[in-house]
Amino acid sequence: MKAASIWQPLIDRLDRCEAAGKTFDFWLRDDDAVEPTAALNRLLELADRFTVPATLAVIPAGTDERLSHYLAGRGDIGVAVHGWSHRNHAPMGEKSQELGAHRPREVVLGELSAGYTRLRALYPSAFVPLLVPPWNRIDAGLVAGLPPIGFTALSVFGPETGGKPHRTFAHPELTIINTHVDVIDWHGARGCRDHEEIVDDIVRRLDQSGGGGGATGILTHHLVHDESVWAFLEKLFEISAPHPACRWRKIADLINR
Repeated sequence: MKAASIWQPLIDRLDRCEAAGKTFDFWLRDDDAVEPTAALNRLLELADRFTVPATLAVIPAGTDERLSHYLAGRGDIGVAVHGWSHRNHAPMGEKSQELGAHRPREVVLGELSAGYTRLRALYPSAFVPLLVPPWNRIDAGLVAGLPPIGFTALSVFGPETGGKPHRTFAHPELTIINTHVDVIDWHGARGCRDHEEIVDDIVRRLDQSGGGGGATGILTHHLVHDESVWAFLEKLFEISAPHPACRWRKIADLINR
C-alpha cells in the first residue's frame, strides 16, 4: 500500500471530526530519558518543528544536572517520574516489574518518594506529579500510597475505562492518563511497527474516545528508535499538528483539566 493511502484513514477521521465541530486531544509520552543524547535531541527538535509538546518519563536514579540544564527554560516539556531505577525485581519467569509486590510496600513507596523529590528539585519548572511505572506495570496495592507522596496522576498503557487499568488503578485522588498507541515492535524486531497498523490503532482509539473524549497517548522510546520510527513520527506530526480537529496537549493541562 502506498504511503499516502496508509494515512488516509486518519486524515478522513480528523476531517469528520472537524465537520462535526469537535476536536481530538493527543499527547506524546517518551520513556527512559536520563541524559542529553543525540536521539533525545532529534526527538525534541522534531517535536519543536511541529509545536508538539513532549512528556519525558525520566528515571530518577540515572539522571542529573546535565539533562536538567539541557531542558531548562523549555515550556513545552513535562518531566514525569519513571519509577526509581528502572530495575526489574520480578523473579525469572514473570514479566519485568519494578513496582510490583516482590518487595515490601514501604520500600517501593520510599523509592518513589525519593524519585519524586529528586525530579522536582532537578526540574522545578518542567516537573509534573505524574508517575509512569517502568514497563507500564504497578501493583494495585501501591496505588493508594501515591497521593500521600504528592502524585496526582498515573500513566500506564491501555484504556482508562472499560479495561484492567481502570478497574485496578481507579483512585479518587489520581487522574489516569494512559498511552494507547506504541510505535515499537517490542515482541518482534524491536524496530518500528508496520506504519499501517499504527495508523489503524490511532484511528481505532479516536473512534473509542470520540471527539472531546480522553486524550490519545502516543508512546515512544527515543533511545531505540530506528529510521522507520522517525519517519512515522514526522508524518504523524505533519498531518495532525496543523489539523483543526487535533490538539497536541501539554501533560500539565491534561492533569489539571
